[in-house]
Amino acid sequence: MAAVLEAIALRKTYGDVVALHGLDLSIEAGEIFCLLGANGAGKTTTIQLFLGFIAPSAGSARIVGLDVATHALQTKQSIAYIPENVMLYPNLTGIENLEFFTTLAGRRAIGRAGLVEILTRAGLAADAAGRRVSGYSKGMRQKVGIAMAMAKGARALLLDEPTSGLDPKGSNEFSRLLQSMSADGVGVLMATHDIFRSKEIGARVGIMKHGQLVACMGTEDLSHRDLERIYLEHMHD
Repeated sequence: MAAVLEAIALRKTYGDVVALHGLDLSIEAGEIFCLLGANGAGKTTTIQLFLGFIAPSAGSARIVGLDVATHALQTKQSIAYIPENVMLYPNLTGIENLEFFTTLAGRRAIGRAGLVEILTRAGLAADAAGRRVSGYSKGMRQKVGIAMAMAKGARALLLDEPTSGLDPKGSNEFSRLLQSMSADGVGVLMATHDIFRSKEIGARVGIMKHGQLVACMGTEDLSHRDLERIYLEHMHD
């Protein structure tokens, strides 16, 4: 299968500080790749480079084969981003937020019934869709974020600590949503501290330290204890 997200010798420096050392990474359509690491390891820098929020110092970040630096508009049309806290307009309802953001993304043909159906697929209760977002829990806001990715028809999904602050039920629901999108062929890159969740949903897990990908492995034959042991071994200086 073709890569939907690809880093080729991707490097980011700030003066003498190297935030990312020549990252090589390829994520296929339908694959969930979880990126583990301590704060400052380079996880968020990697995501920001794919999003085009910052420019690489060297190398290339590619989305569906296109370089983000030279095809900013085209690559943004293929991705969706869910940060730790999804930013929505609190005085608008869930439906109104989804309608606003899908219109910005150029998807004008989705009617109200279609938006409600997408929100329901994303796990938001039908009676919540018409309520103001100011009353939503974090988990509900994350579901609106997933609905935005669905409505946009994103081919790749980038997530930065999406389950932080969610209770176990909310984390489990969010994981099922990601697996559903994966089954639909969406490639997922998730930066996280959650070793348990990484093992549960990730096809592969990478460990970052000081801006370097120090380990990359499939999860199929790993236990939770194995993954935790490997992670902690790499975290020792």
